This record gives sequence, C-alpha cells and structure tokens, in this order.
Amino acid sequence: MLNPQQRAAVEYVDGPLLVLAGAGSGKTRVISEKIAHLVERGLVPPAKIAAITFTNKAAREMRERVAKRIKGDAGDALSVCTFHALGLKFLQIEHARSGLRRGFSVLDADDSAGLVKELAGAAVKSDKLFQLRSLLSRMKSDSLTPEQALDAARAPRELEAAQLYAAYQKRLAAFNAVDFDDLIRLPVAVLERNEEARLAWRERIRYLLVDECQDTNAAQYAFLKLLAGERGAFTCVGDDDQSIYAWRGADPGNLDKLSADYPKLRVVKLEQNYRCAQRVLRAANTLIANNPHAHPKKLWSAHPDGERIRILECRDTEHEAERVASQLLYLHEQRQLAWSDCAVLYRGNHQARPLEKALQLARVPYHLTGALSFLDRAEVKDVLAYLRLVANPDDDAAFLRVVNVPRREIGATTLEKLGELAQSKHLSLLRAAHSPAALQQLAARPASALAGFVELVDALHAESKRLRAPELVEAILHRTRYLEHLAQASRDPALQERRLGNVRELMDWFRAMDSGRSRASDLAAQLALLNHADNDDGGDAVRLMTLHAAKGLEFRCVHIVGCEDGTLPHEGAIDEGRLDEERRLLYVGITRAKEFLHLSYSAQGRRCGQVFKQKPSRFLDELPTADLRRDGADPEADAQVRRDVAAAQLAKIAAMLG
Repeated sequence: MLNPQQRAAVEYVDGPLLVLAGAGSGKTRVISEKIAHLVERGLVPPAKIAAITFTNKAAREMRERVAKRIKGDAGDALSVCTFHALGLKFLQIEHARSGLRRGFSVLDADDSAGLVKELAGAAVKSDKLFQLRSLLSRMKSDSLTPEQALDAARAPRELEAAQLYAAYQKRLAAFNAVDFDDLIRLPVAVLERNEEARLAWRERIRYLLVDECQDTNAAQYAFLKLLAGERGAFTCVGDDDQSIYAWRGADPGNLDKLSADYPKLRVVKLEQNYRCAQRVLRAANTLIANNPHAHPKKLWSAHPDGERIRILECRDTEHEAERVASQLLYLHEQRQLAWSDCAVLYRGNHQARPLEKALQLARVPYHLTGALSFLDRAEVKDVLAYLRLVANPDDDAAFLRVVNVPRREIGATTLEKLGELAQSKHLSLLRAAHSPAALQQLAARPASALAGFVELVDALHAESKRLRAPELVEAILHRTRYLEHLAQASRDPALQERRLGNVRELMDWFRAMDSGRSRASDLAAQLALLNHADNDDGGDAVRLMTLHAAKGLEFRCVHIVGCEDGTLPHEGAIDEGRLDEERRLLYVGITRAKEFLHLSYSAQGRRCGQVFKQKPSRFLDELPTADLRRDGADPEADAQVRRDVAAAQLAKIAAMLG
C-alpha cells in the first residue's frame, strides 16, 4: 500500500538517502517499512540498525509499528531511541574514554539551571540567567570546548557565558555528571579523536535512520556523520518547511550539508498528503511558498476541498477566547466532533490564560499540554535524587536536594560550612561529610544529623550492589521513611493520595524498565531523558498547546489564536527580519488540521495595564483569498453560524439541567 515515492524511499539501500517528507506524507510509515525491508531481506542484522527520533513518544510509536511489522523477536534487537538516549548508551559503554566514572549522573534541566545560578552569583537577574544558559547550551550544541568557546566569543555576554562554561564543566567533572548537551557533545569528541572507537561504533551500527533531520543541531549532525562514516549507510527523513527550533540550535541547513558531504546522496520527495482537506493544504502551500527553498516541493491531497477556512476578528483576547469556546461547543454538539478531535494552538504559553477561563465558563473540557510534568513533581524528583546519590557520591545536586528530606535539622549554615570545606579539599559534599574534621566544625546537633545521613547513604550504597533497581528504590523508601514523610507533609487527604500515587507510579516504571541486569543508576539516567510530552494523554478533552508542541500531531479541527503582528509573527522576529521561521511555525499549525481550520486575531491588546491597537498578522494576507471566509464577508452565513452556535450553547445548558 505504499505510493511510488514511498516505495522508492523504502527500497533504496545502495547509498545515502535523503527523504524530503512533507507534512502528513507518511514518513513514519516509510521509516518503519524500511526497517522491515532491511531485516526481512537480510540486508542488515536487526541488532545493527538504529533509528533515531527527537522524542521518546515518537520512538515508542515507531517501535510499536516495527514490532507489528516484523515477525519474531527481531524487533527487540533494534535500537529505536532519541539522539540523547543513544548518547547516553554511548557514554555508559565508553565512560572511560569520555572522562567519566561508571555510575555518572545526568543532571536534569532544574539541576543545570541551579548550577548556572550558583556559579553566576545570587545578584544575577533571571532574564540574564536565561540568556547565559541559552548561550552555554548553544556553545555545547556547536561542539565547542570551553577553550574554543572563549576564542569564539565576540560580544560581552558571549564572553561571560564562555567563562561560565569553563567553571560549569569543572563543577560537572567534580560531580561525575553530565547535562543533556553533553550526551551529544562528549560522544562526538570521543569519536573525533579515537579511531578505534569510531570503527567499533560503525560496526555496532551498520545502518542509521534519522527522523526530523531538519531539527538537528551542529553536534547532532556531527554525531550522525561520525557514526555513518564514508559509507553513508543511512536514510535521513526531514522537511525544511517544518524547521521551527532555531532557538535551540536546530539548523535546517543540515539538509543541504548532506548533499555536500555525500555527493552520491539520493533525494526522494514525498509530496502526497494523507491528512488535510485540499483547502487547508492549498493555504499551507501558498503561505510557505513565500520562503526560500533549496528543495522545493508542493504537497497535494486526494481529499475533498472541505469547508472554507474561518478568519475571526475579535475585540480583544477575552472576546477571542469566548468565540473559540463557542465554536468548540458548536462543533461538539452540532457536528459530533469529540472534544479530543479539537486543538487550540498559540505562539506562547501566556496566551492560554484567557482560553482556560472561557472554556471553564462554557464547561468545555480541556487539557493543557505543557503543564507540570510527572517527572517534575517534588516527590518523584526526591526519590530519583536519592537514587542518583546512592549510585554517585559525587553528585552534589542530588545531595543538596535530599540531605534535609525528610527533615533532619541540617540548616543552611551547616551546609554553607560543609560547602566551604568541600571546596577547600576538592571533595564532593558527601565525601567531605565523611571527614571527622568537617563534623568537628559543626554544632553537636547538626553534626549528629549529618553523620546519620552519611551512614544512611553508605548503607544504601552497600545494598545497591546486590539489589535490583526496583528493590533498591523500595529500600530507599523504607530506610528514609519517605512515605511517612509524605503523609505528614500533606494534610489534604486527596493531595496525600496523589503524591503517594506518584511514587507508586515511579515504582511501576522501574519494574517495567528493569531487565534483571539493569543498574539503578542507568535506569535513573534514562528517566532523566523523559519529559512531559512522552506521557501527555489528556483523554477526551480539547488540547491547548503551543504551535511548537503541536508538531507531529493532527486533529480534525485546529483553531490558531493570536494571529496578529507582534504575536505571530513574534515582534522580535519582525525587528530582526527573522520571518522565515515564524512563517514555518504557522505552516506547521495549519497542517495539523484535517478538516476544520479557524484563525483568529484581536483588534486590541493589553500590556502593563495599557490598551493598544493590533494589526492582523501579515501572514493572513499570504493565504489564498478564495479559500477563506472572513468575518463580515458573508452576513447571511455569519448569521447562520451565530444561530448554530447559540443552539449548541442552549443544548449544553439543557444537558446540564438534566
């Protein structure tokens, strides 16, 4: 059931291949079928195939597809994972070559941010901290060492970030820890300087498949090249029109670099869209044609035209939110769309606030994607921090998180003195706490409490050598009396049950991930790579999310709010002339819609208590007029819509009254 272009992409195995896959063109199916083709024809052993995606959710879905497609146990031998998960596996095998000790920790975003804040100084404001963190991440994504970053720095802020980079890496080395960026940077460094490692990993991975190649940064692209080698046994799938992550280092130019680095590269275009109504697709094609293209393509669909695209003019954001809620009620009551068939997309998370209020008043169920992640909940982070510290006594971030959880009367003054001693002796906090000299400098009560904590961690470390990962977590909960701590800290019975339930769910994850031979530290590192998007099932509810978060999803109805100049496109992009990516962002939003597409804007905005006029997004003028229905263009149709919406609202009220 593959179309000719899809079949060509699946069957070509004689050299490097780039598949330019437009939105909704079946790229995931192509990757799954190609894996099956490689295995069933005996071209590459399953254990030597690696498929790389950008999210754990995408990896899981691909793994499930391949498992259904390949018979027997061959699917279990495949590596289907994210770039970061592959980097973690590399470092766990090559830790010595990477300058790490076994059992190293992976700092999550909060730990990394805390370390940057500590090194930058308490007086540094949050916006500057964010800039420093972003620059630091960009330097690592460009595969720069601290020394190279210093040489490349031009602006004062870049120089400050480069100096911070050197201190940051020194602290990570002391912790025996890495951050997310190191999961790519360090493998690249090892492969570049060590020929033996390069040859070994090229033999370990004989064929690579890379999804969303336009989202790779410099380090990820270098990782791909080093693994593929001169043979170029790979299939890269990407779409330059959907490159929307430049702010985190993604470079759509990597698609062009493939042609330069691999002169024998074959390019296959997937242009048939299986998702969108023709009107939606025409709008997307017309919009994105305003961007320059190294690989031009034009999507087409066999679906009918569908309804015209609604353009809603609203007074302000509150009026806009009310109209969105009314439209959703109408589609649900009169057109029989499930709530989960609908999504409301926006440029920034702050735009969700009036929408939530309007949906609550209209009794429309919604799910806010990007809300607090399961792995960001305090009780989950506490347990994982204990696990990290037991596995890695040099993990100061984990030490500071749990040294007083449950409460042990180890205060800030005690920790400050301990930190000074640790720094003077070049020791981690836990190792410094082992020193009798350190304890003698403290008052009797905190010294006793600290000694008890050290004894607890030592005992758990000894048990970790004989216990499997789930058993070690149970031992941590038992010895620390953490569950009793949760019960005492949560006076609200419902909150208490939710927090205990989160710990139980964490235990279930460890049991599911445990292979019987897994080290607890390795499983904790894998969990650190997960994020809220990997388990974001909101049930039958309207999805509220940013345009960035919507990439890869599809809905029968999509409503994009905030289509004003200054919002979409963003004012920073307008000032700096960076409209191409903003246009791609709207293109991604439009191509999420299968049948119904609504775009809305507000005539007035409000900032710091001041009301100001807004202009409709310049992108609306780039859409095909014949496929749009603007407010006021057809008074009779508008009146009918108002009657339909009112009928849906009355039906909702009647249902509520029984």
